[in-house]
Amino acid sequence: MAWYHDFFHGLPQTAWKAAQTDEQTQLDLELLVETLEFGPGDQLLDVFCGYGRHALPLARMGAKVVGVDISDEYIAELSRAADTEKLALTAVLGDFTTLPDQALAHRAAFDAAYCLGNSFSFFPRADMVTFLTRIAERLKPGGRFLAHTEMVAESVLPDYQVRNWQPVGDNFLFLVENEYHPLESRIESRLTYVQNGIVQHRTAQHYVYTLAELCRLFTEAGLSVITCYGTVDGEPYELGDEGVWILAERS
Repeated sequence: MAWYHDFFHGLPQTAWKAAQTDEQTQLDLELLVETLEFGPGDQLLDVFCGYGRHALPLARMGAKVVGVDISDEYIAELSRAADTEKLALTAVLGDFTTLPDQALAHRAAFDAAYCLGNSFSFFPRADMVTFLTRIAERLKPGGRFLAHTEMVAESVLPDYQVRNWQPVGDNFLFLVENEYHPLESRIESRLTYVQNGIVQHRTAQHYVYTLAELCRLFTEAGLSVITCYGTVDGEPYELGDEGVWILAERS
């Protein structure tokens, strides 16, 4: 069982929500609208949708959104919000790489898809090809896909930190201790979350690819890379940028 099957519950979920800002979410939404070329009534696929910080606003704009996430806490929260607002938004619980076809819309059903929030680095090569292929299969011909990761080699390795301790919000502390495994291009992170005297520990793994490697994997999966941004404002990617946004379309 992959590590992320037992990670997303409790304090990590609270910490992630506390770390997100309205400004960042708005910038993400502007990039999604500008790059994915969808309109009202179009079908969008949000992979690792979390609590719906992108899915809910897009559904309010008139898109028909299917969000997939492995956190039962987040999916329950998103489902309640969609039901309350009577939005065209379906929240699906499960691992996108292994979900049965009937859990999602039919193949070639989506006008666009996206995966934001750094979840894109969870997969070793074989699983990454599976992940990208499943995305491609569910897009209409010419449908676009936007992926974001901060774990691209040209971003994470120049400023690699073994240990980092930082506050999150007003009453949260977060400690990360990293170990880089060069023969696997993998970072193993031991995480500690502290809030109001409660302490929880997790272990995470992130796979580090060069940008060229990622582009080759996109091509292998049937996705043609259009461009790579180094900022949420759409500037071209440069060495040392904090992360990369890869825009592709189904070949």
